[in-house]
Amino acid sequence: MDTALGLADQLRAAAVIVIVRAWSIATAPQPPGWKFGYVSSFDEYAAAVHGELVRDARMIMDQYPRVAISYRAVHSGTAKSLIDISRDARMLVVGSRGRGGLAGMLLGSVSDQCVRHAVCPVLVVRPRS
Repeated sequence: MDTALGLADQLRAAAVIVIVRAWSIATAPQPPGWKFGYVSSFDEYAAAVHGELVRDARMIMDQYPRVAISYRAVHSGTAKSLIDISRDARMLVVGSRGRGGLAGMLLGSVSDQCVRHAVCPVLVVRPRS
């Protein structure tokens, strides 16, 4: 995320940076009104995910006040979500966990799927060593 924002800031790009989080009910945070025995609605989960996304990005966002930001929480698989979003994007920037070897082959790689199937150019950012 930091790389995409820095690039947009340097280029003074007029485009909006869209920060995406793919989620499922299993990965979603509990909605604020959640209680044991209460089944939250899909909209409550979606709002909780969106709120967490905005909170998680806030510290980095403060470093780039000139960059226009939009947030999108997508209820879908990560690779599928990003590939779908690439249809309307100028560039897709994804991180890489660096899983290699056998684990990488068995589990698949979101960044690899994006590079192979995205409609726009893809920038894969590796973690700093």
